[in-house]
Amino acid sequence: MTETAVIQNSPHPFTKDILVEHLRALGVQPGMTVLVHSSMSKIGYVPGGAVAVIQALQEALTGAGTLVMPTFSTDYSDPAPWQHPPAPEEWHQIIRDSMPAFDPLLTPTRMMGAVPELFRTWPGVFRSNHPQDSFAAWGHHAAAITADHQLENGLGEGSPLARIYELDGYVLLLGVSYGNNSSFHLSEGRAGVGEMIRQGSPIWQNGRRVWQWFDSLDYDDDSFPQIGAEFEQVHPVQIGKVGLAECRLFHQKTAVDFATDWLKNQAK
Repeated sequence: MTETAVIQNSPHPFTKDILVEHLRALGVQPGMTVLVHSSMSKIGYVPGGAVAVIQALQEALTGAGTLVMPTFSTDYSDPAPWQHPPAPEEWHQIIRDSMPAFDPLLTPTRMMGAVPELFRTWPGVFRSNHPQDSFAAWGHHAAAITADHQLENGLGEGSPLARIYELDGYVLLLGVSYGNNSSFHLSEGRAGVGEMIRQGSPIWQNGRRVWQWFDSLDYDDDSFPQIGAEFEQVHPVQIGKVGLAECRLFHQKTAVDFATDWLKNQAK
């Protein structure tokens, strides 16, 4: 959506203070650990843009809380299976040999939106060291959530998703659907569904750049909208607006456990 369309669709500017009021009305409270998936354009016109959105989330949670966002860089991967767009086969080895090593401070997100891209560089934010599936976090549990992110199965038990689960955290879908809910990927591993595939990325190893192959689950989000719809029928989900964006706030552990059972039943 263009900036002109965002302004035209907004009845008034949604200031930081208004966003804080909306977040609190939705159920975001000081001290919570919240994983946020967001769409900036769905919120409406916000003076200050992504800066104001991040500040509103921080103010609603306070320093006693923890704000987490996915900061995925899916282009830091083996070019052979790329489809959107594909890379010519004769380019594959050149890409593997020359792509800079993943650096949590430098490597940008890919197709994650304006809010996570800004958040990864925000003062006081920690970013996990995974070349494809990193998360960034700010606040009380930020260091613990992002530490020791395992290379294999980057959205599994050795990931920030599992740390959020252990901390009894929440998920906020801010203008996006359950199709964007990365926590269901944790359920895929726990349900034992999906195939293992070989992945590759450029990383730093012993002070030098290397291309590292590793095994990972072939994660698939096609069923996530259906899982989310059925989850809402049996578990509480806070639904409301932040700006113009339809939002959902729910307990991550409950959602992950529900999705794990759902996927197991589908695999029978």
